Amino acid sequence: MPYLYILECSDGTYYTGSTFNLERRFVQHNEGTGARYTARRRPVRLIWFAEFASVRDAYLLEKKLQGWSHPKKKAFVEGRFGDLPELARCRTGPDLRT
Repeated sequence: MPYLYILECSDGTYYTGSTFNLERRFVQHNEGTGARYTARRRPVRLIWFAEFASVRDAYLLEKKLQGWSHPKKKAFVEGRFGDLPELARCRTGPDLRT
């Protein structure tokens, strides 16, 4: 079964990927062989994953999440789905000007 996953890197950024073997892929990321992005930001921590029935479904959501801002991904990981529409409208966060 394919998996979609989100890693938190040592610098606080997120990496989104998909795989058929989540455990092996996680080890690869922490060994520096998983992706160039995570190799420079080790160690990484698995903060979210889901199993999918089809590779296509996992891949489509992966590509969607990769386009999201950090605050929007954070809300998704934390299960704050009600915040997602607002975060989609404003990539830099709420307007705090008075």
